[in-house]
Amino acid sequence: MGSPATERGHRADEVQVEVTLSTGFWTAKHEVTQGLWKRVNGTFPDRLPSAEFGEGDEFPVYWINFDEAERFCSALNRSLQRSGALPAGWEFRLPTEAQWEYACRAGTTTATCFGDTLGAHQANFAGETNDRAVRARGSSRKVGSYPANPWGSQDMHGNVWEWCRDYYHAQLPGGTDPDLYESRGAPNRDGTYSRVRRGGAWIEEGWACRSACRLRYESHRRSDHIGFRVVVVER
Repeated sequence: MGSPATERGHRADEVQVEVTLSTGFWTAKHEVTQGLWKRVNGTFPDRLPSAEFGEGDEFPVYWINFDEAERFCSALNRSLQRSGALPAGWEFRLPTEAQWEYACRAGTTTATCFGDTLGAHQANFAGETNDRAVRARGSSRKVGSYPANPWGSQDMHGNVWEWCRDYYHAQLPGGTDPDLYESRGAPNRDGTYSRVRRGGAWIEEGWACRSACRLRYESHRRSDHIGFRVVVVER
C-alpha cells in the first residue's frame, strides 16, 4: 500500500507499508449514481446536481458529505435486507483505504492500473495542467464511460473523488485489515478532523488520480467533484 519515492507525484503521506486483507469483499463496479441515490433516498440533501458538473441518473452523485454517504449505506442495507437480496451478516459501507487501494490497483504496482501514466482515453481528469480555470471547464461523466481495471471496476481514476471510511492520518496504517474509522488523526487548525478521499476527479491533474494518492477532507463538507462508491463486507 502506498507508492515508492521514485513515483512521479509521490507525496510524503504515501510511504509504502505492507498490508494483509484477511477477508474478501465486493467492490461496486463504479461510483454511486444520482439515479441510485434517488431510488434509495428520494431527494438530495443539499444542492441539486446540475448540467454544469454532470447531471442525470447515470452520472455519479456529488454534493454529498461523509455522514450523508454513510446514511445512504444504512438505508441501502435496510432496503435490501427487507427484500432478502442482502444475505444476513453482510452490509454495504464505505471502503477502508486499504480496501479501496487494493480494488483500485487490481493486482498492479504502477502509478495507475493502466501504467505509470494516465491518458484522456482512460479516465476523466483534467490532464497535466496547473491552470485551474482550464480544469474547471470540465465536469463528471456518466459512470462506466472509461475502460475497466483488470478486475472490472471502472472510474477508480478520475471522474469524482471517493470517500473512504478512514480518518486521515499522515502515515498509512499497515498490518492486518487496517481500519481507522474510529481512530482520529491530528486535528485540523479549526479543531475538526478529516476523512480520506481517493481516486482523483475531473478537475484534477494526473498525479492526483494515482492509485496511492490520498487527500484529506472534513466530514461535514461537500463538493461538486466528491462522491463515493460502496463495498459489501461481512460484518
